[in-house]
Amino acid sequence: MLSTIAIESIKRRKTTALLTLLSITISISLLLCVDIVRSQVKTSFTRTVSGVDLIVGAPSGQLNLLLSSVFNIGTPTKGIDYKSVASLKSNKQVSWLIPLSLGDTHRGFRVIGTTNRFFEHFKYGDKQALALTEGRVFEQPLSTVVGADVADSLGYTVGDKIIVSHGLGSVSFNNHDDHPFIISGILEKTGTPVDKAVYVTLQGLEKAHSGPKSAHTSRLRKKTAFLNGHSTNEHEHEHEHEHEHEEPTQDNYDSDAFTPESVSVVMLGLKNRAAALQLQYQINQSKKEPLMAILPGMALAELWQIMGNVEALLLGLSGLIVICALIGLATMLLATMRERYQEIAVLRTIGAGPFTLLLLIQLEAMLLTIVSAALSIALVAVLMSMFKPWLSSTYGLFLSSPLFSQSSVIIVLLILGCTYLVSLFPAIAAYKRGLHAGLNSN
Repeated sequence: MLSTIAIESIKRRKTTALLTLLSITISISLLLCVDIVRSQVKTSFTRTVSGVDLIVGAPSGQLNLLLSSVFNIGTPTKGIDYKSVASLKSNKQVSWLIPLSLGDTHRGFRVIGTTNRFFEHFKYGDKQALALTEGRVFEQPLSTVVGADVADSLGYTVGDKIIVSHGLGSVSFNNHDDHPFIISGILEKTGTPVDKAVYVTLQGLEKAHSGPKSAHTSRLRKKTAFLNGHSTNEHEHEHEHEHEHEEPTQDNYDSDAFTPESVSVVMLGLKNRAAALQLQYQINQSKKEPLMAILPGMALAELWQIMGNVEALLLGLSGLIVICALIGLATMLLATMRERYQEIAVLRTIGAGPFTLLLLIQLEAMLLTIVSAALSIALVAVLMSMFKPWLSSTYGLFLSSPLFSQSSVIIVLLILGCTYLVSLFPAIAAYKRGLHAGLNSN
């Protein structure tokens, strides 16, 4: 009976009720959207890299090593000697090893020197492997594989040539024009920093860096040969044969066979993940060369804690908007109280007590909030399904099911609890009015 009376009472103030319903719906929708995006971003963030047990580089701080190697942010650490890499590779606990060479760019995108082992062992999300939309992995020393965002923004296809620039600036005056790389493959979209990177071979990267030097050395050799009375043609012929033995062709090329002098970072996969802490301690205590090993999971958790203040701020602002909407609801009920004096008097005449009037006002407020919450959940679900492709393509945010987590349920329950508390003010006013009406009737 109270529900019927409350619904009819809301219908009588249809315009005011609809405006209040709209404000509450928008505020709850905003809060739910912030919560969903926050949880999805956190999930995507913590799953940026998976399957990598240790990241090893020069001592530079845990977060700096993580940002430079996984997120391609900041200045990469100084190189570590490949003898140390070979020592790690021969360790019995190590299952596989991925060397990374950092410090170059291509039109604002980071260039990373690596081997085919990167595409074989690097995982993201729930241990999802990297896949190619077209082409293949490295097939020759000057092969390159580009991320999805790089290919989309620059319009690249398999077979296109690119020039690598030295340094991390968006504009560089030191381009390796003598050694263009040929795109052999394009990676599928991952929603991780992999999409915004260009991957080249370690051998090709070193060749590009030493290109001008090699040309200068060749000219010196020719000049020396001429002065010594040797035929320049004979010297060139000998040098060509020497070049054939030094540089592998496309048929016999193996990206893992080349050993550079140094690399920036090494990613390790262990045979037994339980040994990660033990191996980390051993690497950090290495006396041959100062090294630093970090656990990606722990480093990601530490980085997210730093970003947690922004997360709390967004939730706090959204919560304040909801509270303002609920205060508007209480204001609406108080403003209409004078119009309801006659209604209250009639209810008192037919036997409704002051406490019944209190419950009636609270029921009206709860009904409006429950309807607003239901509309908000439906609205957010529709909006997220509509903008899902745009979020994934523009921001790399892949929405996973279920959208509404346990925190969303807690938020709705807290809103209902706040509605109950806020509605006490107009409900108490109705209660007092009921008492006053009862005394007058007596």
